[in-house]
Amino acid sequence: MAGLFEKQTEAYLDARPTYPSHYYSMLANRTSSHSLAWDVGTGNGQAAIGVAHHYQQVIATDISQAQLKLAKPHPRVRYLHTPLSLSDDDLVKLIGGENSVDLVTVAQAVHWFDLPRFYSVVHRVLRKPDGVFAVWGYNDFDITPEIDAALKGFHDTTLPYWNDNIKHVFDGYQSLAFPFEDMGLGREGKPLKVDIPKQLSFEGVLGMLKSWSAVVTAKEKGVDLLCESVVEGLETVWGGSKRIRHGAYKGFMLAGKPRS
Repeated sequence: MAGLFEKQTEAYLDARPTYPSHYYSMLANRTSSHSLAWDVGTGNGQAAIGVAHHYQQVIATDISQAQLKLAKPHPRVRYLHTPLSLSDDDLVKLIGGENSVDLVTVAQAVHWFDLPRFYSVVHRVLRKPDGVFAVWGYNDFDITPEIDAALKGFHDTTLPYWNDNIKHVFDGYQSLAFPFEDMGLGREGKPLKVDIPKQLSFEGVLGMLKSWSAVVTAKEKGVDLLCESVVEGLETVWGGSKRIRHGAYKGFMLAGKPRS
């Protein structure tokens, strides 16, 4: 899976939405200590840097070295490559040890993980009883009815090329197992809706579509889902490539504390 993301790294970096600052403040308000946080699947480091405004140190990890090479530096963020071959015990030591982490975050990535294994590590590193674990993602645009319909039509053409893990994103993490104590910020089966407002350019949205793993996979199989005619059709509905639209990414969050 790391190889897939390395093929789309630059488009992914340019297209990803900016998470609102209140995501981080509302999570930080739920932890009694603000010494150490762990951002997992950090990608370009956006979430790690947001968390760093509230915590003394952030360990930001990713299995993709290509993503980490493009991560933004920050004095309180330490970026680490964590290959899948790393043992759970070594990973726990690398992050800070048992019962050491105040906040664990995963932005638009947890659906790719081996959940039972990852959740076990999260339980081990979270500080008890006040450590907080939060995951969030986004799965759609909300721009205008006409543009939304056109983008849905394009999305439908990508369905045969998605990995099975992406089903959790499609349903807004409603089917994602999340065995953590409810703290009022989304729970298993009922994620919190946290939309992400955004000024959107056509080129930015096109970059997002190009970064989709299904689009990359289809192209490797000889199918260009974003051929010239498709792009032209989307551009026409958009109202021209230079037009800026106000919209939102449809976001969702699950957050909880370790169960005793």
